[in-house]
Amino acid sequence: KIGVLLPYSRVYAVLGESITNGMRVVFGAEGNRAAGRPVELLQEDTELSPDVALRKLRKFLTSDHVDFVVGPVSSAVAAAIRDPIHQARVILLNANAGDNALTRERCSSYIFRTSFSNWQTSYGLGAWAKQHVGGTAYLTGADYAAGYQIVGAFKESFVAAGGTVVGESYVKLGSTDYAAILAQIGAATPALSFSFFAGSDAVHFVKQFAEFGLKGKIRLTGAGFLVSDDILESQGEAAVGAVTTLHYTRILQNPPNMEFRKRYQALTGRPPDVYAVQGYDTARVVVEALRQTGGDTADSDRLSRVIRGIQFD
Repeated sequence: KIGVLLPYSRVYAVLGESITNGMRVVFGAEGNRAAGRPVELLQEDTELSPDVALRKLRKFLTSDHVDFVVGPVSSAVAAAIRDPIHQARVILLNANAGDNALTRERCSSYIFRTSFSNWQTSYGLGAWAKQHVGGTAYLTGADYAAGYQIVGAFKESFVAAGGTVVGESYVKLGSTDYAAILAQIGAATPALSFSFFAGSDAVHFVKQFAEFGLKGKIRLTGAGFLVSDDILESQGEAAVGAVTTLHYTRILQNPPNMEFRKRYQALTGRPPDVYAVQGYDTARVVVEALRQTGGDTADSDRLSRVIRGIQFD
């Protein structure tokens, strides 16, 4: 049993759906079995709420007796469920939440990333942007842990490279009106804007950035979630010219990605996105771990040791 703890409603609903479908691609190809054992996905909506997620995690642990937990998306939710997961000694495969502390100050031998850390998504862009775009930047992000960590990582490398931050603002998750923050960016006249927004927030911000007349005057940059594959169609021409960094794009022309795209398209009727590949990688870890333990999930410490050694292309 795999307890899937993801958002299926609100601003990040599409992320939860993509991660789940990425998992289904792998398990479907395996006949919904791993090492001879049937695989059952138990899905719960976190509603992006730490309190809701904790309640549903307790159900997974005490009633459903799951073998793995997969998720979450929100860094705030990840921080909330860390201690109960560690105390229960159940494997958490973190398929999205990038909270840096989970694999730094608060690391646990039962928690593994099958996705990214927030720092990883943007640190590399800072020095590059200073060299290739300009020396002044206005920073914006969603007002929660991921926003501060992703923006902070860009700022760290941008300033170290000699860049100057001329302003920094954060917006409530799920906002639809960015006029105030766009006015501040326009007034500051930086060479570039760096942002962390994702899902529908990113759609609204990027489209309004163009509507506000900033496109073409200030270079739009950000963590790749800002113009990721899942939302480009909704953003249209407004996204053209943005520069972002991310660990995946569907246009990668290598055999594993081309096979993944084909299988995901066959299952869902649409091409994959970054969240889908995170679900796909998560399920591959589950399958490989069970192969190596002969299907035995009773000893979580043994599972932890096995997972640390798993590699695939």
